Amino acid sequence: MIRFTAPSVSIDAAAGDGTPSRTITGIAVPYGVAATVSDGTAVTFEQGSLPVEGKAPRLYMNHDSNQAIGIVTERVDTAEGMLFSAKISKTAAGDEALQLALDGVLDSVSVGVNPTKTRANDDGSITVLAADWIELSMVPVPAFAGAIITDIAASIHHEPEETDNNEIQEPTEETEPMSEVTVPAVEATIPTAAIPAQAKREFKLPNAGEFMAAYHIGGDTFHNMNKAVAEYTASKRTVFEAAAGDVITTDTPGLLPVPVLGPLVQDLNFLRPVVEAVGARAYPDSGQSKTFIRPTITTHTSVASQSELGAASATTMVIASNSISKTTLAGQVTLSVQDIDFTSPAAMQLILNDLMGEYMIASDNLAADNMLTAATSSGVWDGTVADLLKSVYDAASDISSNRNWLPTHMFVSVDVWAQLGQLADTTGRQIFPLIANGLSGYNAAGSQSATSWNGNPLGLQLVVDSNFAAKTMIITRVGQGQGDAYEFYESIRGLMSVEQPSVLGRNMSFHGYVSTFAAISGMIRKITQA
Repeated sequence: MIRFTAPSVSIDAAAGDGTPSRTITGIAVPYGVAATVSDGTAVTFEQGSLPVEGKAPRLYMNHDSNQAIGIVTERVDTAEGMLFSAKISKTAAGDEALQLALDGVLDSVSVGVNPTKTRANDDGSITVLAADWIELSMVPVPAFAGAIITDIAASIHHEPEETDNNEIQEPTEETEPMSEVTVPAVEATIPTAAIPAQAKREFKLPNAGEFMAAYHIGGDTFHNMNKAVAEYTASKRTVFEAAAGDVITTDTPGLLPVPVLGPLVQDLNFLRPVVEAVGARAYPDSGQSKTFIRPTITTHTSVASQSELGAASATTMVIASNSISKTTLAGQVTLSVQDIDFTSPAAMQLILNDLMGEYMIASDNLAADNMLTAATSSGVWDGTVADLLKSVYDAASDISSNRNWLPTHMFVSVDVWAQLGQLADTTGRQIFPLIANGLSGYNAAGSQSATSWNGNPLGLQLVVDSNFAAKTMIITRVGQGQGDAYEFYESIRGLMSVEQPSVLGRNMSFHGYVSTFAAISGMIRKITQA
């Protein structure tokens, strides 16, 4: 789940007539604005990525579902971002949240979403294209400078105190308005005896239980506890005088700091080249069934020449009912409470990010394997330039024949990508030179378009994926909406967490459902190697 903090919120605690309205309004997510997560990844949302219909997101405090305080009542999608209005419930927790907002403590909001469609960008950032909006939280620390509540209309409504009607009220005298400032008389005070000075009571170090209790209470309690412990430690520190001597680092290992330089070195790039090219589609049933039906045409109707009073061509359309099952991809990790307590929250987030990244790799690997399995051979490439041109054109012809759809993509494994880049003509010049930024090459085959009949199929969009088996080259049409030969479906369910008291641990898992479908298998063509 991604949590993203918005930069502008206003609170309307009361209507114009004084009736408590208990609403907050603002921007839940600004579009095109990047927020950096703990591992350094930048995340942005596109317009239209959050729903304005369907189940209303709940309003929480600090993303804690046990502190539900209201509900989002209105969602408006604009070019600037997702605008919202939320109603704070008349509960003790709701009153507390509203008062903290009025005091300026909770001055921001943050959304909790489950992304269903994302795009990995060349700069390493991730763009959310579609997501399920689960909740909206009031939080104290925004992700952006200036992410504060801009207006507070009124304070929390309180019922007036009851008065005793039998009590005799002293009449008040009416006075004329005065233009000068009147200094009130100082009331006489009763002198009290001076309190003699007492010796400061010596501080007693807290035990582990007392320290942890203060930690969980937080706020001033924990701050004062830390301050008292630090002062006590300083007061007991003893300075020793000794004869001069040489001291080197090997003599003081316990005093040498061990810094940790972050962020963590990442040896895996969590990308999904095949999935990004094909596009992840939502399940038609919102993930509520184990299988679903994807219809395809196996026999079309017909039209032919008709002689006068002769019978017209008649062919019955046949539609296949293709049943597609869902594959569950899941991973888990168990963290000890010691690891959670002795490391920073950012360190634990890195572990969870790695778990989610492994899910991305596993889902892309499944998409790549199933695409290769569904492909039909269009010939064998012997490794030469001339035979490559023949093989690619043969595959393009197989795709277009009797369909009129043109190929759009060439999917290759890393080793085949390296082969293509090293191909040269008889004079040693590259067949696919870099042509950009005003530079030109002798061979421009790689710069032409394959989306027209007179184009060069070598101008297809090249997708390189290390999840493909060696010597893989597939030519097909995907990501166009119409005439797509291969489809990928996905429902990301997100993180689950459960405590394990018997071993002092916490088990966390991440899972999702994925499916692939060769919608037009004859348009998925592979070129093998001799």
